[in-house]
Amino acid sequence: QLQASGGGLVQPGGSLRLSCAASGTISSFVAMGWYRQVPGKQRELVATITTTGGSTNYAEFVKGRFTISRVNAETTVNLQMNSLKPEDTAVYYCRVFMKSGSVYWGQGTQVTVSS
Repeated sequence: QLQASGGGLVQPGGSLRLSCAASGTISSFVAMGWYRQVPGKQRELVATITTTGGSTNYAEFVKGRFTISRVNAETTVNLQMNSLKPEDTAVYYCRVFMKSGSVYWGQGTQVTVSS
């Protein structure tokens, strides 16, 4: 089970932090990440982080603005979003990758960047 939180309305240039808490033990996970989707478009990767070593991967359009991090020893991943732009408006989804090969999605949280 994944529980995402932290979405909302923010003005351009503002910041938000998304958080995703997953059920289970960290040893069962390979990686966690955030994706986003706008109506009429495919869901796209925003950022991922491995649970061992903490290697990160970012989409080009968020590099330098967003930071993904994992709470040590916990199955919680945060996405700090700074310098938000109107084009960042989307539903953001948490995703986890398990050692078993299974992949799970969270329920999504709306982020709206507008003045």
